[in-house]
Amino acid sequence: MISYEDFEKVDLRVGKIVAVEDFPKARKPAYKVRVDFGPEVGLKWSSVQAKSEYGREELLGRQVICVVNFPAKNIAGFMSEVLITGVSMEDGSLSLLEPSRKPAKLGSRVY
Repeated sequence: MISYEDFEKVDLRVGKIVAVEDFPKARKPAYKVRVDFGPEVGLKWSSVQAKSEYGREELLGRQVICVVNFPAKNIAGFMSEVLITGVSMEDGSLSLLEPSRKPAKLGSRVY
């Protein structure tokens, strides 16, 4: 069990994917994506292993929930600055976490 204070240390924010690039150097099929979190956090890069579930067009413009306070991670020579969250579906595929119903304000914190 963790305390609520422990959970508060994880900075989960809403961002919008504004660029999607192929990432051929990745070991598993992945994209490089640029995510806009609004003026407070800004634009950040990430890698997402979702090529079999999402086409580039499906990702572009999609809002996603990301951890923005992990240190940058080197993935095959690419610096991933945020972690895009997702869950495994019953069939083993990936579903990215995103706001439901209508778009959220960019940079909004998840509580």
